[in-house]
Amino acid sequence: MLLIVTIRPEVQPTWVGQTHVTMLHLSRLGRRDSTGIIDGITKSKALPDAVVEQVLAHTDGVPLFIEELTSTLLESKLLRETPDRYVLDKPLPPLAIPTTLQGSLVARLDRLASVKDVAQIGAVIGREFSHELIASVSGFAPIDLDAALERLIASGLISRRGTPPHATYSFKHALIQDAAYDTMLKSRRRQLHASIAKVLVEQFPAMTESLPEVVAQHFAEAGVATEAVGYWRRAGQIATARSANREAINFFEKALSALNELSQSQYVLEQGFEVRLELRRVLIQVGEVRRVLEQVREAESLAEKLNDDHRRGRACAFMTNVHGQLGELDEPLVWSRRALTIADRLGSLELRILTTTFLEMVHYYRGEYQRVVELAIGNLASVPADQVYAHFGATGPASVFDRHCLVMSLAQLGRFLEAAEHEAEAIRLAQSTDHAFTVALAYFPSHTYQILKSDWATARLRLERLIAVLRADDLVLLLPTSIACSAWVLAELGEADEALSRLVESERLLEREVSTGFVPYHGWAFHALGRACLLLNRLEEAQIRAHRALASSARQPGFAAHALHLLGDITTHPDRFDPQTGEVHYRQALVLAEPRGMTPLVAHCHLGLGKLYRQLGKPKQAQEHVATATAIYRDTGMTYWQEQAEAENRQLQ
Repeated sequence: MLLIVTIRPEVQPTWVGQTHVTMLHLSRLGRRDSTGIIDGITKSKALPDAVVEQVLAHTDGVPLFIEELTSTLLESKLLRETPDRYVLDKPLPPLAIPTTLQGSLVARLDRLASVKDVAQIGAVIGREFSHELIASVSGFAPIDLDAALERLIASGLISRRGTPPHATYSFKHALIQDAAYDTMLKSRRRQLHASIAKVLVEQFPAMTESLPEVVAQHFAEAGVATEAVGYWRRAGQIATARSANREAINFFEKALSALNELSQSQYVLEQGFEVRLELRRVLIQVGEVRRVLEQVREAESLAEKLNDDHRRGRACAFMTNVHGQLGELDEPLVWSRRALTIADRLGSLELRILTTTFLEMVHYYRGEYQRVVELAIGNLASVPADQVYAHFGATGPASVFDRHCLVMSLAQLGRFLEAAEHEAEAIRLAQSTDHAFTVALAYFPSHTYQILKSDWATARLRLERLIAVLRADDLVLLLPTSIACSAWVLAELGEADEALSRLVESERLLEREVSTGFVPYHGWAFHALGRACLLLNRLEEAQIRAHRALASSARQPGFAAHALHLLGDITTHPDRFDPQTGEVHYRQALVLAEPRGMTPLVAHCHLGLGKLYRQLGKPKQAQEHVATATAIYRDTGMTYWQEQAEAENRQLQ
């Protein structure tokens, strides 16, 4: 499929820079194309050369300006039409040609004085407006309104779809709407916005329900901030539900702006608290973690002003989450204790489930996998049967979020059969929601589990599904790490070119992610990139990424153990065999992995030591380590690695 998209230079989509995207910079039109537009407007009747030259000089290759200025001159009566051309009987007056596009548009509207009011009312409604709505707002007699609309259509300023009274009208260009809007007095605009909002609420309930942002915009422009807040907030909630996160952010921010126009009251404080937490939910999905911290801090301050324990507890729970996302892994323990204390005092099951869900993620980052399992299983048991899809304030249902943490932790512990059960249930629950971030929550741990189990084909399927969801809905929070892991998996499957492409893309995204503040997966992501480089025999690059993974895991001993194991594999590679350094790395990895119950990684370290000792001519020590690895692989059902260990053992015999 070939998709061509036009965007303005200030727009910076996340997909720019991907290998399958080509950017072309469009310049202004040249003389030939500009005169072609003029011919289209005049229906191929020639204009005097002097007029053409002035149009070209004023419009500077801007298509809309060429169209509008040519139309302005044709309507001005300065040119006389003959059967085959337009004739200029006298020199053009000095001010005959407007010098700006805005001036040209205003001149055309001024010459339509009798219907200008209808154009202005339409402009206040929006770029597009229905016959039914403008009839309700304008107060014109039906025959007069229809005549005015027909004249605007004939002028080319608006177009019509359908037949009145079921017709819909559109301004030819947003700049035409702007010109009509800007020619009105501010007091008249406010009055019209208020009338439109009132008519929409009273006469168009279906539209008000489905497009509350339209009503909100009219209330806001009318200066009725109290009404605007509720409709902006509702618009944000609808956008959030359909994963339109950038739209949701815009709507919630407009709700906050409207609140800032109001005097402080309990209503304003309460709305400010709720809107900030709703904004937090979508900001976290697009990875803007530092902005999340700002919103949660503001919400906590508002909870204190309100002296509201329930809101105070929710703010503490979200502080647990955001500090974890920022990689600050001690602070969440303090905030979670406060939240759980409040939950106990209030008897709030909802607050306890929410806080525990966030706490599980923090313990995962800290490499405390057994603690995650205990908390997640307990939390799942406490979710009421009729609330299996309830979010309790989190970004996804607790029943999926808990399994998200549970699958990854069970995989790190080598409890793959249990992980498989929770993986399947998480995916089943997530897919029935049709909510992008919830689906991503289910698939992200799924691919982690498949990688640790070394089921590369299934890992690839899970990753491609995950990456497709993340890309489609601009969910950048998990995208860099997912692409890094896909580079690893593709390298394992022998798809070197695609693995290299994903490696380059992931590094670019990881560097961008640093600016957002979301860092807890960087150790795992750089470890994955290091693995991909090692498999691609790019040893120097593998070592750089392994050290980057280790540096990124200073407070995450689980991820640090993986990085050390990778360094062990790199330094014992045949092309740069350094047994002393390799042994140090393997043993350091074991020191971190063993007390945390990271059984698969423990087995990998023993296999690495076995290979190292075999190359050093120490068969007895080699056999001991290989035997340990083989037993662990057998017990955990890691057949791929069991075969590797058995092959190594045969070389020792």
